Amino acid sequence: MRQLLVRFAWLMVVMLCLAHSARATTHEFYKGKTIKILVGASAGGAFDTWGRMLGRHLGKQIAGNPSVVVENVTGAGGLILANQAYKSTRADGLTIATFNGSLLMGQILGRPGIEFDARRFEYLGVPAKFDSVCAFSKASGITSFERWKASKTPVKVGGTAPGSNMVDIPRVLQSVLGLPTQIITGYKGFAEVRLAVDGGELAGACGGWDGLKLLWGKQIEAGEVHAIMQTRSQPLADLPKVPLLVDFATNDHDRQLVEAGVQFPALLSLAYALPPVTPKARVQLLRKAFLDTLASPDMQADVQRARLVADPASGEELQKIVERLFTLPPQVASRLKDVLK
Repeated sequence: MRQLLVRFAWLMVVMLCLAHSARATTHEFYKGKTIKILVGASAGGAFDTWGRMLGRHLGKQIAGNPSVVVENVTGAGGLILANQAYKSTRADGLTIATFNGSLLMGQILGRPGIEFDARRFEYLGVPAKFDSVCAFSKASGITSFERWKASKTPVKVGGTAPGSNMVDIPRVLQSVLGLPTQIITGYKGFAEVRLAVDGGELAGACGGWDGLKLLWGKQIEAGEVHAIMQTRSQPLADLPKVPLLVDFATNDHDRQLVEAGVQFPALLSLAYALPPVTPKARVQLLRKAFLDTLASPDMQADVQRARLVADPASGEELQKIVERLFTLPPQVASRLKDVLK
């Protein structure tokens, strides 16, 4: 018995040494390295702004203080980056991708071009929930939900590509509310959509409130752009009197469609992820660094200057939401396929 106890004690010592060595190796790994944050949207919008703010401060929260650079990878509403990140051969914890999390719904819907399994990404978290708002220029004449509903011609709404909130939300609105809408796709990001609205090419768009505030804030304050509907279940603090989408969903089937097609993606939209098979120790280190960065005074000061609101969720929370998407009731999944095909 004594010999067994001695052997067990030595085994524990060896295991603790190995664990300490692994932690030391992980922490030392980032010294002198450069982390890339790849943003699946064009410069100027909320995705890009969050990415660049995180890029300025993330390295301070990682042992070894690595450099962080931010690059834009545009195309197909972020799908090009999502596929690229999933297939990356550099699953070493040095490449972080942020793309529109609503693309993850595309796998469930069987959309073409999906080359990833959403369940295999290593999620770091989101800096904020992507609460969407539909807004239109005063010049378009669409200054309220009632005017949109009563329009005699389809109202032109801009978007990037199927799978993005800017396209999928108007499609859900068409199905649930019967709104006369023509969705114009192909824009690289909200910055380009805004220019098209300002130039009269489009009437408006449905996008994240952070992005709308960032790029349209002055026009909204001046009454040149009107926010006419919001997609969250409770009013945003900035928009206490703007109608909620759920208020217009008159039955359980419509409400389920709104939840699955609009509100779930809103929780995932600003997702930050690592390629599959990234070493688990580095995943955990970066998850902690991500949340620590968002809580840091320097980052919070940047967020306030940008007139944004940090409302983070952890990588573990994102993983659970993704799993829920793969367990949607069959009738809801079927209707989503019809609406978002």
